[in-house]
Formats: sequence, C-alpha cells, structure tokens
Amino acid sequence: MPTRSALHAHLLTTRLAGAIATPRERSLSRYRMFAARDPRVLIGLEPKSDWCFADLLRLMGQKCGVSADPKHTSGHDVIDPDRTLVALDAFADRLATVAATGAPVLIGTGHPHRLLDFYAALAAALSAAGCGVLTPAQGQSVDITTRFGVRTYRLDYVQGVAMVHEPGARAAGSEPGAHTHSPLPVRTALAAAADSGGPLPALVIGDHGWVCGAGQLGIEAIGLADSDDPALFVGEAEGRVSVAVPLDDTVRSDYYRPLTRYVLNRACLSQ
Repeated sequence: MPTRSALHAHLLTTRLAGAIATPRERSLSRYRMFAARDPRVLIGLEPKSDWCFADLLRLMGQKCGVSADPKHTSGHDVIDPDRTLVALDAFADRLATVAATGAPVLIGTGHPHRLLDFYAALAAALSAAGCGVLTPAQGQSVDITTRFGVRTYRLDYVQGVAMVHEPGARAAGSEPGAHTHSPLPVRTALAAAADSGGPLPALVIGDHGWVCGAGQLGIEAIGLADSDDPALFVGEAEGRVSVAVPLDDTVRSDYYRPLTRYVLNRACLSQ
C-alpha cells in the first residue's frame, strides 16, 4: 500500500489533485448553473438552502481547495491534495463500517471509462467481507435527457458496478458504458429493489447522480467528485452525502489504483 506521503505525491504527479485539467471557466459556469438550480448540475439533489454563487465558491474553496477569489476566472482549477487525503480516509472509514456489519451496498458510476476498475475493486472486497452487492433493475431501460434529446439507455452491472449503456450497445460488459450525470439510473435501481421486496442498500457508492440521487432519497451515499461538480459537496454540507472526495475524475484509469489500495487497506479490506 502506498504511504500517505507517497499517495500525496502521486496525486500531484498524476494531476488527480493539485493543478488539475478541469478549466476554471467551466467550474465557475457550473457554480452559476447550480445557483440557478439548473437540474443538469443539481444531478438529483434538491438543496435545502438558497446557494448563491458567492456561497458556492466559498464552499468549494473549503471542500476542494479551489480559489475562492471570484476574480480568478481562467486557467486550471486546483484541488488541495490534503483535502483529498482527508476525504479518502473518511471514505475508507465508511467502507469499514458497512463491511463490519455485512450490510448490502449499491455501487454505480457515471464515469465507467475511468472509474470502473476503482469501483469494481470495492465491490469485490465488500462482497468478500460478506456484504451483498446489489444489482437491482438489471437490463431495465432508463430514459435520460441529453443534449441530443431524450435517449433510452440500458442499466447494466459489470463486476458488481452499475452503469448505463448506449442505445444499441452490445451485451453488457462488451463496452464500458456511457458517461452520465443523471440521477435516474439510481432512482430506477432503488425503485426496482423496493418493488421486488428485496433489500435496500445501506450505502450507495459512486459519483454524480448515483450519490446525489441516493442521498436525496435518504440513503447514505459516498463518492468521488471533481471541482466542477458542486452538488456532491453541497449535499455533504447539508448532511445528505456522507463523504465527497475531491479529485479529478477523468484521468487515466490506472492512476486510481494507488487510491484503491490505500482505501482498501485503511478499511481493512485488502485481499
């Protein structure tokens, strides 16, 4: 397992934290969209408070380490690696707690191209610890509004990780799935679990709408979030997301492997 200092250096070297690839302009635009309650940025969260742009910028500075100066309007965003490490510790501690009780979990991602391996390792470790890794609504259709209009996707599970596949995609697992911020997949999965009388997850693990959609419904959720995804950090501030880990969620998939080892070791789930 990487030491904490080694992981800190890895975060900076791979730009998972530090100066990340996310443009400052995009982050500021999405903070304004969130303040205007644009559902594309709320991703399933219904904020309890009226978050103005200034409040969001201040919060993101506290949670991620981005510049809280509104006059800083261009260049790359910055995530403080120390904040990432603190959040990873909290993330691992929640995994340890759910593993100790053997409670069921639901894992899903809107970033399968980058994060499938990270989540699949968590699914395998939690399953080995006795947790049920749920797969409700396998194969069901989900209608998601995109910039091209409403498109019908298929909810699939790959190595215990939920994702949606493009219309016309081949069999589940044949390609890594579609990128989406929508909360509709997690709502579909949770509704199917409830309708079947099966267990509901004690914890939802993921990103984007998977975390915010679950948290909004009162189910504990933890996940990863980039600096241009304020919804997860607002959810954490308002008590509906347990842990939001700030990092760049679009780097090479192998760059997340040291994080996987660190989290599983801290949670005593290393296999």
